[in-house]
Amino acid sequence: MGGNLALAASLGVQDHVDTLVLMATPWDFHADRPDQSQALAALLPGLEPGMARSKELAVDILQGLFAGLDPMLAVRKFIAFAERDPDSVTAQSFVALEDWLNDGVPLSAPVARDCIAGWYGENSTAQGNWRIDGLPVDPQQWSKPTLALVPASDRIVPPSSAHALAAKIPRCLELVPSVGHIGMVTARNAPTEVWAPILNFLADPNGSVSK
Repeated sequence: MGGNLALAASLGVQDHVDTLVLMATPWDFHADRPDQSQALAALLPGLEPGMARSKELAVDILQGLFAGLDPMLAVRKFIAFAERDPDSVTAQSFVALEDWLNDGVPLSAPVARDCIAGWYGENSTAQGNWRIDGLPVDPQQWSKPTLALVPASDRIVPPSSAHALAAKIPRCLELVPSVGHIGMVTARNAPTEVWAPILNFLADPNGSVSK
């Protein structure tokens, strides 16, 4: 959701923002697996009592929602981990990655409601109904050079959802690195597939995107 919020914030201050980089940023939440998106939205009434008390959506619940995308993933990961030498670089990297992935922060209740009911349930972004401070978040009004990275193997943000945003931004260079969602940071080929293209774009954004 960082890309969505960055776009919303940048639209209001275009004179102060030169470029925008979007990494696996969803936009059309019904472009792929719409039933799954609406099923998530249907969970909101059950989450409301806890959010009403704490004013936030707890990290453990967020992690549970991510786990629901592939309930057997954790089982497969830790079966494979048990077969590794615990002193190996591979095992140590696995532990470091899992610590990072599980070191989250709660989501404020208003933001959680907007995302779950609005984005996933109503597809408010793609429908043109998402607003921040009363103003529409319209990517077609963003006039600065933009790099949109759409990971080819993303299981968290379906590529079709992120493609929809790139297609709406007038001056957008879209790249499809052969990595997954987390792989944008952690994959062995991330330096060449993700990091270098970002650096090249930031060094010459106007040369990367035609005016």
